[in-house]
Amino acid sequence: MTELYTTIIGLEVHVQLATASKLFCGCSTRFGAEPNTQTCPVCTGLPGTLPVMNRHAFELALQTAVALNCEIPAFTKWDRKQYYYPDLPKNYQISQYDLPMSQHGHLDISDPKGGFEPKRVRILRAHLEEDAGKSLHDEIAGKGDSLIDLNRTGTPLLEIVSEPDMRSSLEAKTFLNELKLLLTYIGVSDCNMQEGSLRVDANVNLHIDTPQGKVATPIVEIKNMNSFRAVERALDYEAQRQWREWQETKRKLGDAPKQTRGWDDVAGVTRGQRSKEESSDYRYFPDPDLVPVTTTSTEVDSIRQSLGELPATLRNRLETDFSLSAYDADVLIKQGRPIVDYYFVVAEESGDTKAAANWVTQDILRTLKDLNTTIDAIPVPAAALADLIRKIKSGDVPSPRAREVFQAMVENRCDVAAAMEKLGIAAVDESELFALCQKLLAANPKTIADVRAGKVQAIGAIIGQAKKQNPNVDPTRIREICLQLIEAAP
Repeated sequence: MTELYTTIIGLEVHVQLATASKLFCGCSTRFGAEPNTQTCPVCTGLPGTLPVMNRHAFELALQTAVALNCEIPAFTKWDRKQYYYPDLPKNYQISQYDLPMSQHGHLDISDPKGGFEPKRVRILRAHLEEDAGKSLHDEIAGKGDSLIDLNRTGTPLLEIVSEPDMRSSLEAKTFLNELKLLLTYIGVSDCNMQEGSLRVDANVNLHIDTPQGKVATPIVEIKNMNSFRAVERALDYEAQRQWREWQETKRKLGDAPKQTRGWDDVAGVTRGQRSKEESSDYRYFPDPDLVPVTTTSTEVDSIRQSLGELPATLRNRLETDFSLSAYDADVLIKQGRPIVDYYFVVAEESGDTKAAANWVTQDILRTLKDLNTTIDAIPVPAAALADLIRKIKSGDVPSPRAREVFQAMVENRCDVAAAMEKLGIAAVDESELFALCQKLLAANPKTIADVRAGKVQAIGAIIGQAKKQNPNVDPTRIREICLQLIEAAP
């Protein structure tokens, strides 16, 4: 019997909340400052100091918890998570243990390309805690020195812990992308992994089917992943590593301890770091310097009303009300709410939802990149793009020259009419098109014979001649009229 396995994945995501100051003191959270210039006696843990909770951080955490469909308890408290590390000056981290500020939520994920069936990933908990500092290791000069920067110490983090509901690296990567999208939509974090605003640890093990029954490998926590692609690669590698190790040792559940491994992105491997700690190792106890926090149902309802449409709701509206494919809807949603709002105006005023999606996801996004600007400052307002689409549909703007017109609108910051005038494009009356087609067909009897013999492509020669005589004609309309005249002729 062939032995098969299922990959079991859970994620722990640390999100830096978008506050101007730290969680328990007034120090700045600005990124990029000189080391150890954004500290004070509170965040460096000097004797006699007392922390005071940042109310805005708690409000941002509540917004996230509500958006993740979490239960919000009326009472939550702070705990001390005790461990020693050089960049943790207090030798404990203020966090939450048994009474987190939110729990039991969910986030729905799907893949527009059909890589997996849509599924719901459960959220075990989302709790607030303060960040530690940063160790700076000298790996270039070769001196082996390590320095400590405490600027991040005390920065407000929301730790979002999923249940082990994901079964592939693609599902994990999709979950992270959907979570990042949600967080940026509601404005609680910029989720910039390069600046440390979002960090991910992954827990993974295998459930292996054997003739004797199901066997589970020890859970491995993977750290040091600096991109979602790195998370995907690390999970794929680790699943294969555990499978190879189990085939070699045939160890059963419980024969090996849980382990923490670091991801080496250059080598493409995980490397063992230490055995994984249990909660008892941290000796949690309630923080005596901080009062518990209470949250009323009225506050939660107010936050829920203020969130507006979230990405999942917008995606569904684009697919249902605007008849877009899952792929097109996903592309638009991932650009952010301002782009989606721009699309709504273009689609509604042009009357063509698909054409609006094509123009926005292609030409508008390319223009934003070329000009390095935002949708609010783009030279072509949504109403102007809708007007262009309408004129293309009516034939006033020849399809082959539509992008010329668009580019002229961008370069001159003008409307469709002004762009057409600048390019010398004039609408061609239908009667003029018929007269031109009759004239060209009369001069090309062989083309008529070829078309009647089934060589419809021969009409291309007529279209080319028509374009030479009048660059403003629509080739598609010329083709239609010519075929109509040939069919009607005796």
